[in-house]
Amino acid sequence: MATPNPIDKLKEKRKLALEPSAPKRVEAQRAKGKLLARERLEILLDEGSFDEIDRFVTHRSSDFGLDKQRPLGDGVITGSGTIEGRPVFVFSQDFTVFGGSLAEGHARKICKIMDLALKTGAPVIGINDSGGARIQEGVVSLGGYADIFLRNTLCSGVIPQLSVVLGPCAGGAVYSPAITDFILMARGTSYMFVTGPNVVKTVTHEEIDFEGLGGADVHAQKSGIAHVVGDNDAQTLLLTRKLMSFIPQNNLSEVPARPCEDPVERQDDQLDSIVPHDSQKPYDIRDVISHIVDDGEFFETQPDHAGNIVVGFARLNGRGIGIVANQPAVLAGVLDIASSAKGARFVRFCDAFNIPLVVFEDVPGFLPGVEQEHGGIIKHGAKLLYAFCEATVPKVTVITRKAYGGAYDVMNSKHVRGDYNVAWPGAEIAVMGPKGAAEIIFRQEIAEAEDSAAATEKFAEEYRQKFADPYIAAAFGFLDDVIEPHETRPKLIRALELLRSKKDSNPPKKHGNIPL
Repeated sequence: MATPNPIDKLKEKRKLALEPSAPKRVEAQRAKGKLLARERLEILLDEGSFDEIDRFVTHRSSDFGLDKQRPLGDGVITGSGTIEGRPVFVFSQDFTVFGGSLAEGHARKICKIMDLALKTGAPVIGINDSGGARIQEGVVSLGGYADIFLRNTLCSGVIPQLSVVLGPCAGGAVYSPAITDFILMARGTSYMFVTGPNVVKTVTHEEIDFEGLGGADVHAQKSGIAHVVGDNDAQTLLLTRKLMSFIPQNNLSEVPARPCEDPVERQDDQLDSIVPHDSQKPYDIRDVISHIVDDGEFFETQPDHAGNIVVGFARLNGRGIGIVANQPAVLAGVLDIASSAKGARFVRFCDAFNIPLVVFEDVPGFLPGVEQEHGGIIKHGAKLLYAFCEATVPKVTVITRKAYGGAYDVMNSKHVRGDYNVAWPGAEIAVMGPKGAAEIIFRQEIAEAEDSAAATEKFAEEYRQKFADPYIAAAFGFLDDVIEPHETRPKLIRALELLRSKKDSNPPKKHGNIPL
């Protein structure tokens, strides 16, 4: 009998590993509008760049009939590839194999690529599509989740971690994405929750479906868990590629740069009239951003959650920046619980990965109210303050209009190590708004006046001239300059170029204790 050719055997094994699961399972996946695990990697990664690791791994269980099913790969595809030429490590759960359930071998594969990513300083992108822990393997499955959680934590702040949820992600499985830096979801086909609709109904008697409990739109709008939402698998994966274009490889790398055709010295006259003369009138801060950044391109994250603050990525002179901006078009740009937490998380990510921060400030203060106070606005507002204070990356601030009260301090003021702080000529910087201040300072005079409204306006204007003028802050050195709006782009680019060699540090410590 002839000895089998080992190369033929290898080819047969490789072919077997690439074969899709049972046709019915593949059809079911496609019927939901979902792509197969390998198809997702083809969209995410540069063409032909994927190198698979552990394609021959199988599970070791024999209970409950598992000994009769040992598919190669054990329900997850792992390996490395490139995005725009830069290396990344990836895993893609295969729902057609055991429902993508996580078990010992499955978890070991994910842990292996995470360990490699940490050693080599490359980002990790996980595509989640799993029915949860493989019940047949018992506590081994739970141990697999914990092994992944530990690595998520150790990798945090060292290498970027992105979670792309393109199917179910429930129970303990949700805590891995929750620790990662960004979560992307597909509308209509992905969902995340700790306990499903049936458990919710049993315990709380609330009737709700999968989409209403943990769908992409719920997490994009209400919980703020989803940072980016696509309409389907393909769009979500392309958005992942775009997000990665702004993110460095690791905490020791520089921000990715690309050639810039937008003139550095471009001055946009439309900025001179973009802010209404009436300080009570709203405007969209995104319009300001688009007139300043390279080619008007702004990649916003969490756009549907806590809309009173805007965060996202852009470029100035080809170099990536993180933008944090108050949004006067929503709640007048006031800071509240949700916006403070949203801003703080973004600031800390940028600081961890050396992404310069550009702040556009127009904030009337913190949102008053019983609900906010009882909900912990003190603690949550302190998160944003802590994040800006702790950050050592280049930090620049442009005050476009209002900067009132404690919110002035919080939004990267000079006092919390802002590197370059400027204001537009109409900026109002004060303890509180002129009208409110006048009603307190001149309470008696207003009460005695024949026309209290006219008196209030008169004293408010007096307060505005004495205390709310940007030149007063500039006189103390709290502003480095007062600039014309159309000058903003070249001014910011020059400042950031100067700050590229910035060195700053915090006192030695194990870690701080951010108010959580």
